[in-house]
Amino acid sequence: MPDALFVDAVGRHHALAGHDCRIVSLVPSLTELLFALGLDDRIVGRTGFCVHPRERVANLPKVGGTKAVKLDRLRALAPTHVIVNIDENERDTVDEIAAFVPNVIVTHPCAPDDNIALYHLLGGIFGRLPEAQALSVALQHGIDTLRAAAWPQRRVLYLIWRAPWMTVSPDTYISAMLRLVEWRTMPASPAVRYPVVELDDTTLADIDLILLSTEPYRFRETHVAEIQAMTGKPVRLVDGEMISWYGSRAIAGLAYLRDFAQAPD
Repeated sequence: MPDALFVDAVGRHHALAGHDCRIVSLVPSLTELLFALGLDDRIVGRTGFCVHPRERVANLPKVGGTKAVKLDRLRALAPTHVIVNIDENERDTVDEIAAFVPNVIVTHPCAPDDNIALYHLLGGIFGRLPEAQALSVALQHGIDTLRAAAWPQRRVLYLIWRAPWMTVSPDTYISAMLRLVEWRTMPASPAVRYPVVELDDTTLADIDLILLSTEPYRFRETHVAEIQAMTGKPVRLVDGEMISWYGSRAIAGLAYLRDFAQAPD
């Protein structure tokens, strides 16, 4: 199969990997996707944040975090392929990895639909195209189901951090997910992808609902009442993995989003 079929997010062509390839994933959602593609015996390392599927990653060596990769540990695993993401991993670190790893696969899904190309990129490189196709069919069904429904438009503030309060811009994967149910993240045109905001009258004036994500900050139910009292707005806790993780989890994430959007505040 021609190399040109397997082109990553930076335009690099990748050949079909051999059965003796050694894969390290530096992206939690893509570690889970590799297992969903049936590549268990080829995965040799992960980050400490790669926690799914829990029972299958438990014995995999860790190479640090997504932003703080321990290059000595990574080198010791002798990977033939390392999977990274433009948002998750530092460019300088990726460049250092490329100096001693033959194949660095760069990913950058920005919307739920992008998962189809992602499935076929990794499924193609690692000889799992039938599995990738099955995932694509399931994902497309979930997307089509959401798009076929009539959703009332809502303006939401999706908080990912506190001290300072931080949210997401419209060009993030999270915002693209929420748009499937006609939820528009605010502010509408921030200058950065993850802007700092104040929970003041200016920020809250156009907000219908505040969502507290369970990651990267661990918002919990105890925060819901606190922020509701502070803002006077409806506040709900949302599963951050289901909304922000691309890869195979996006399929379950679409079903979660449907049920979440249908539930009352």
